[in-house]
Amino acid sequence: METVVSKHTSRSLVGRDPWTIPLEEIDLAHPGIWQANEYLPFLARLRRDEPVHYCANSAVGPYWSVTRYQDIMTMEAAPHIFSSEPTIGIVDVLPQYTLPMFIAMDPPKHDDQRKTVQGVVAPQNLKNLEGLIRQRVITILESLPQGATFNWVDLVSRELTTQMLATLFDFPFEERHKLTYWSDVATAIPGAGLVNSYEESFEILKECLAYFMRLWQERAAREPGNDLISMLAHGEATRNMPPMEFLGNLVLLIVGGNDTTRNSITGGVLALNENPQEYQKLRENPALIPSMVSEIVRWQTPLAYMRRTAKVDTELGGKKIKAGDKLLMWYASANQDEEAIERPGEFIIDRPRVRQHLSFGTGIHRCMGNRLAEMQLRVLWEEILPRFEKIEVMGEPTRIYSSFVKGYTELPVRIIPR
Repeated sequence: METVVSKHTSRSLVGRDPWTIPLEEIDLAHPGIWQANEYLPFLARLRRDEPVHYCANSAVGPYWSVTRYQDIMTMEAAPHIFSSEPTIGIVDVLPQYTLPMFIAMDPPKHDDQRKTVQGVVAPQNLKNLEGLIRQRVITILESLPQGATFNWVDLVSRELTTQMLATLFDFPFEERHKLTYWSDVATAIPGAGLVNSYEESFEILKECLAYFMRLWQERAAREPGNDLISMLAHGEATRNMPPMEFLGNLVLLIVGGNDTTRNSITGGVLALNENPQEYQKLRENPALIPSMVSEIVRWQTPLAYMRRTAKVDTELGGKKIKAGDKLLMWYASANQDEEAIERPGEFIIDRPRVRQHLSFGTGIHRCMGNRLAEMQLRVLWEEILPRFEKIEVMGEPTRIYSSFVKGYTELPVRIIPR
């Protein structure tokens, strides 16, 4: 989604004063301030002074930042003006490395492909999955080390979401960690640690494609099933997809089912530790769990932005946008917008209208798996509260070097049992 930018380049905003920096020097797409957890004041500055902001000089090319809730709602309601094609990431990589996927398509193709896999998160299917999720959550929680500090990301967040992904794809369970690896590769910035180039990412993802092609052929030869591969193999709009489009949709479903939930599971533990009065409120009233889950998802905003491309000359927030311009809808800013959300800078687990956030997007591209993500978080906390007095954060989290995925690689914690 992004491209490598040295953490020490003059482009980085880390350590700079967000309120005095010249507006034209603000480049929100640079991952530095996101990894350093210094991004919020920069978002606040743009919302106040230039809510539709043009960044002319960025390592990823010129783009607009849209930071207010209402302006993003306007964009999401107008896919005929603000297109999802060719990609939802900031970087226009070479066409041979651009993977078609339905989140990066406009109607009618988007609608047809999305409809094909929507059934995996239909209400009845979610109801059927809840018991399995609970059983897995209990197994994970009861296997956690007692009295020792451990990495919550690895032992809980990553493990639970990886198991869920394997179920949704009916993927060989003993090889499920391949799914998380491919997810990490798909969103990694080349040069930042995991991969060195888009070519290397693409070669790894071709291995993903080869693996899934075998599963596809097996499922296509059987009666239609309830897993994502079977749905794609038998769906009218997807069964004749070219291989790269199949890979694109796989990457979308893997990342969508992994990154968002994984990072909200971690972000929730961090938020409750940073707001002990809310943690106490939760312990005293576990009925607040569903409301808290929505607040965690708003607070974390696991994907910071989505990109759109202007199809025609238009106007937004008093600024003239030209056809072909790139625009980033900063969900991480909309979820902090005082004009749309009351006291947005506070983590409040029983806030009124708690679902009024944009972490899942809105309109035709609203996150398909939002209810599944919320269910995993809800079940997790329903099982945590009776077992543990507290999950205590023991040190600073390690955040991902990315302005797209707002996530963590480490969160050291210790369990205090009841």
